[in-house]
Amino acid sequence: MIVKLIIRQKLTKLYKVFEGTFNELFNYKTYLIFLFASLAISIGLQMILPFPYGLGAALAIFIAFPLLLRRRYMSRMRGYGGSEGTGGGGFFGMNSAGGGGSVKYVCLVCNHKHKGGSCPRCGSKMQRADF
Repeated sequence: MIVKLIIRQKLTKLYKVFEGTFNELFNYKTYLIFLFASLAISIGLQMILPFPYGLGAALAIFIAFPLLLRRRYMSRMRGYGGSEGTGGGGFFGMNSAGGGGSVKYVCLVCNHKHKGGSCPRCGSKMQRADF
């Protein structure tokens, strides 16, 4: 009985921490505002522009608005490097501050780090990528 109470308290604290950080990063109200704004703008453009141009503009808006929103959230998390180059992360760590573009491999047999193909120490081709 006491163990269940302790576990419930710890899970409640963990849920509250997760809920706070998740709501700071991803706000549903802002997302819905962006969604309905893009819907309204695309409908307005389709009423003004002729058929193929209105459809193209609507598709461009439905693609561009979520990208802008995602860029905004990623810059808030400092995961998007952008042009200033200060952010870490990026796509598989390509924009990380301390890394080059090279991928190193680790041999699964002898645990030797090397750059390509087969292991120079034991000749094995069993390896994993180390970013």
